[in-house]
Amino acid sequence: MDIDEESLAFHERHRGKLATRSKTEIHSMHDLALVYTPGVAAVSKKIAQNPDAAFRYTMKANSIAVVTDGSAVLGLGDIGGYGAIPVMEGKAILFKEFADIDAFPICFEEKTADIVAQIRNLAPVFGGINLEDIAAPRCFEIEDSLQDIGIPVMHDDQHGTAVVVLAALLNACRVLNREFADLRIVISGAGAAGFAIVRLLKCLGIDTKYCSPAGDIIVCDRRGIIHKRRSDLFAQRHKYIIAHETNRAVRTGTLADAMEGADAFIGVSAPGIVTEEMVASMGPNPIVFALANPVPEIMPEHARAAGAAIVGTGRSDYPNQINNVLAFPGIFRGALDAAATQITDRMKLAAAHALADHMNAPTRNRVLPDVLDKRVAYSVARAVQCAANESGCARAWLQSSPP
Repeated sequence: MDIDEESLAFHERHRGKLATRSKTEIHSMHDLALVYTPGVAAVSKKIAQNPDAAFRYTMKANSIAVVTDGSAVLGLGDIGGYGAIPVMEGKAILFKEFADIDAFPICFEEKTADIVAQIRNLAPVFGGINLEDIAAPRCFEIEDSLQDIGIPVMHDDQHGTAVVVLAALLNACRVLNREFADLRIVISGAGAAGFAIVRLLKCLGIDTKYCSPAGDIIVCDRRGIIHKRRSDLFAQRHKYIIAHETNRAVRTGTLADAMEGADAFIGVSAPGIVTEEMVASMGPNPIVFALANPVPEIMPEHARAAGAAIVGTGRSDYPNQINNVLAFPGIFRGALDAAATQITDRMKLAAAHALADHMNAPTRNRVLPDVLDKRVAYSVARAVQCAANESGCARAWLQSSPP
């Protein structure tokens, strides 16, 4: 039985992967009175007087909604809300396993509806919203429109990826004795993940007191190198920003042209688009993170044969797995512990450095912790919680007296 057949049998046997578990039991009428009427009325009145009290008295303090419209699910594309359910269930399990967060899948099927308004109406019961598998550019619009709802909203495909990539690059620089600020980086892919990586690596919108930008970045999409002279970018706001914040020399051409002499390659695009010749054309001992999944832009053995010093993929069957599970549980754990109103760029930056620092002695084949190391989320969470307090988006009363 292959993994597909085994997974189908597994999901059918369990009828999905999630269930609701009560935190208490009812053995008496007194228990019933506490859990439901009449005792619960006192709690409801308290929260009605001050909605923030929900963080103290309800599940809100430790709950995440995993929200998708099913438009960009894994490598499956636009398979809709129904098809996305098993993936969102799996994401909820990762939240629970790695950060003890209660998460629940919310899968929308109708894409013409106002998803922003629908998500706003979810805010009362959840402590955070994890946007998942939503195609660009809609993902940017949805995330930006929800930053004022009073709880953290983060599109993990963007920011979880960016955090893990930055951490891996920082440790790759430690291994190779390079300065991050001197790196010339090529990114293949200008969608959700590519844009977020650019923002974090270039410190866009982040106080440089806390952030050191990479030397230079060139981003490529299907048409080649993105540069500010391209006339097709005006209708694509995120690519327009990329064009004006990267590629200082205004280089033009193909991905192969961009990679000549580069120090690092980050692929968040398509399988098999990088050749050994392209890697060989890079600078000495280059870094190659080929993250297309399940088939990377170049297979690790080919990248190494072409001279790559450090190679990472999204796969678990090769060294240096660069996986979002190293980031999002800890980011949300820290945000929930701070009862934060947002996840700021400073919190993401703190997460990346905490993840990198979790490795005392990174090596060429181990620039990040093992994805099954459950200590990672709490290292990241502590840093994120501190950054939330410093950013001014934490609800300080939770550490003191009730509201």
